[in-house]
Amino acid sequence: MTGQTGSKSLQDGNGKVHRVIRIGTRKSQLARIQTDSVAEKLKELYPDVHLEIVAMSTTGDKILDTALSKIGEKSLFTKELENALERNEVDLVVHSLKDLPTSLPPGFTIGAVLKRENPHDAVVLHPKNAGKTLDALPAHSVIGTSSLRRAAQLKKRFPHLDFNSRSQRGNLNTRLKKLDEKEDFAAIILAAAGLRRMGWDNRISQILEPEDCMYAVGQGALAVEVRAKDADILEMVSVLHDPDTVLRCIAERAFLKHLSEGGCSVPVAVHTKVKDSQLYLTGAVYSLDGSDSLKETMQTSVAAPADGQSPDEVDECARVGVTANKIPGEAQDRAERLGVDLAKLLLSKGAKEILTVARQLNDAR
Repeated sequence: MTGQTGSKSLQDGNGKVHRVIRIGTRKSQLARIQTDSVAEKLKELYPDVHLEIVAMSTTGDKILDTALSKIGEKSLFTKELENALERNEVDLVVHSLKDLPTSLPPGFTIGAVLKRENPHDAVVLHPKNAGKTLDALPAHSVIGTSSLRRAAQLKKRFPHLDFNSRSQRGNLNTRLKKLDEKEDFAAIILAAAGLRRMGWDNRISQILEPEDCMYAVGQGALAVEVRAKDADILEMVSVLHDPDTVLRCIAERAFLKHLSEGGCSVPVAVHTKVKDSQLYLTGAVYSLDGSDSLKETMQTSVAAPADGQSPDEVDECARVGVTANKIPGEAQDRAERLGVDLAKLLLSKGAKEILTVARQLNDAR
């Protein structure tokens, strides 16, 4: 591998020189666990590379008294990390993919999307409600969630419950502590992926299936962001790509990008799967109370091209911020087109009006 500007090296006790790769991450325990898992995979693949982890706080970590949907900043959890990447202080950054906007700043790309953890949402009950499900909770029980997407879907599915976003910011440790020690909430809704990565499977009382609550774009997937011009770093991390996850997330991100640049400030949800070389994408938009919604499913073939195009053929085209050199470009194009086509279908049925009203109502709160 060739060297580059800002790259470091160090010499071990045997006089051997190792290249130093610095990985940027948020400081939270979950972010560190996620970053450590990526670092371990890189260490297995490149044992001669020395990895350093650089942890920092982001705007989203500091502003804890306001719902994400009210802040309106699309790069709440990424800007400081990207600034460090731009200044060559780190060589790559590990994110939760759902935190990354569908349009990245110039000069950056997602060089790897790792195999997705369970992308669904999970119910975490107050200890006094152990063993129950949302259906079984008493009427007017308060369920905590700061996500407009979750609240919109769950209000419609569980009308007997009260979905409330107060005090639902902070890291997972903080949220679970507040749930257990106070009587504010009968349960809270969190991403199953985060709970599993923290080793807290035992706190998951119920996994919400797509008919109850579809998930956020990119939820459950980890992304490695790099400088687009760093060909060697891009090559290094590209082996971490999981092909099915890449295709699913390209479709999801293309759907969101064409539908709305709103990100977490509007209720948009997805569900994807790859089966028998077919990529299925279900997408939906909701009013804030869930009473008005549009939901459709489309599919496309992502089979390997019949002309025998080598999967190793380099395709340096980035799609919705993702550069996946080792995955056939035609399959990526089809995934992206699927997302755009589904967004167009929903827009033709009135999705823009639903999202505009949702945004206005949220802004007015």
